[in-house]
Amino acid sequence: MSIRVAGRRRTTASLTSAFPRAEIVDVTSRAPQPWVRLSPFYPHGGIPVPYSEGVTSQSVEGIWQALKVFRDTDVDPGKLRITTMKGLKRTVRRHGPVQGHRTGLHGDRLLSYEAARRRIYLPAYRWILEHRAADLVERLRDMGDVVLLDYTTNGDITDPTSPLSHAALIQLHIEGRWPREDGADAARGGQ
Repeated sequence: MSIRVAGRRRTTASLTSAFPRAEIVDVTSRAPQPWVRLSPFYPHGGIPVPYSEGVTSQSVEGIWQALKVFRDTDVDPGKLRITTMKGLKRTVRRHGPVQGHRTGLHGDRLLSYEAARRRIYLPAYRWILEHRAADLVERLRDMGDVVLLDYTTNGDITDPTSPLSHAALIQLHIEGRWPREDGADAARGGQ
């Protein structure tokens, strides 16, 4: 069994040529059921918001966007309630440069980009893999050779030049190589 990650924008011919015996599985917000449930935009509901005791979100992306702080705008708890997979993004064009991610809706600290990936995004996404999509993770394990399609393929939590690929996180989860949320893996040279 092998799991790989490829860009969703690649053609079918390119994918089948590069991965001739692999099952191709789209895990983006545009994927068909049931695989769309692996998208961070999917409204599973009940996802615990890190640093916010008793607060939950509909989606992982809702958590990421809600806790983002811009020069001109603080947190946006409304992002936690969105169930349509649309209207989640908050942009620098509208709100000014990103200052960091707040440690909870009422936290007093801002986390750097890498720290926010580790302490907000990773726990939230791992929670859905373990509690809302465990059946899909098992199906992927049983499929043999699989290529997961995502819009980005960056699986390096320390690389801020490209958005983090949730497909790469699925791969790391299945392979038992989940990045450390405390950053200790960075100190020893990677995931």
